[in-house]
Amino acid sequence: MKTHPRLNPKNDFLFKRLFGEENSKLLLIGLLNAVLGHDGTRRITDLSIIGSTHLSREMIEDKEAILDIHCEIDVGLEQVNVEMQVRPFVRMDHRSLFYTAKLLTSSLHQGQSYSSLKRTIGINILDHRYFPFDKFHSTFHLYEDELRDYLLTDVLELHFIECPKIKNLTFNIHDPLHRWLRFLDQRTTPKQLEELMEVDEIIREAEARLDYLASDEETRRMYAIREKALHDRASWLEDAEQAGMKKGIEQGIEKGIKQGIEQGIEKGIKQGIEQGIEQEVERTALAMLDKGFAISTISEITGLTDGQISQLQHSKPSDS
Repeated sequence: MKTHPRLNPKNDFLFKRLFGEENSKLLLIGLLNAVLGHDGTRRITDLSIIGSTHLSREMIEDKEAILDIHCEIDVGLEQVNVEMQVRPFVRMDHRSLFYTAKLLTSSLHQGQSYSSLKRTIGINILDHRYFPFDKFHSTFHLYEDELRDYLLTDVLELHFIECPKIKNLTFNIHDPLHRWLRFLDQRTTPKQLEELMEVDEIIREAEARLDYLASDEETRRMYAIREKALHDRASWLEDAEQAGMKKGIEQGIEKGIKQGIEQGIEKGIKQGIEQGIEQEVERTALAMLDKGFAISTISEITGLTDGQISQLQHSKPSDS
């Protein structure tokens, strides 16, 4: 019986320990076959994990560290990069394309022809929704815009798996990718896990390795450190977003006040000019009255109505 809770396989530190080490190659092979849809003679039977699998505390504490898995298959002719991404990135498409393309170009060494480029596949497993459609597994290639059946080259391939979208589908235990995504879900029940392990021996091995890792005190400590780093990053992004919104509101208010002042000054000047003109017209009318001009003549010259002129005449201070 387990004496510890089941850890979250989507924690990128634990995901790398689970699939990205030499003694867990069979688990990675099983996952890749499910994602790439390889079966029968196309199944991956072996691979090589590239790069150091050692995860230092500094890397785990780094909120921006990329704990991905890089491997080569088909006797080194193809390379795959797998990344588990718990926290959302606004431009995950650009991010994935950048790192996959960088991996692609690095496969060509000095003096080699372009035909030596290794077919490069980027697999992004996202614990959040990204695309505006319901399909949970999206694959992208380089096709001609109008002749959609014409593939320019298969040297670059991108996969995006949006885990939350699987909830909207009827679970199919006979679909390998459905099985792996249920395994990766921390909320999967013991009964559901047992059903998975009865159907898929590789998932039984994966659950056994997950249990082994969870029983190791140092692994649990590093797992907790990584969880904290990921939560800190999420909080930092939320704080930055709220600070940006606050700054935007403050700038909007400041701009509104400034515009209001400018508009007030402009309106005051306009009103002042209008009042000055009006007063000058009235003085002209009064002066013409003093000179004995007829009201009709004064109206014609000043534009004032007969009533306005009469009112001026009656409000005129009497000479004493």
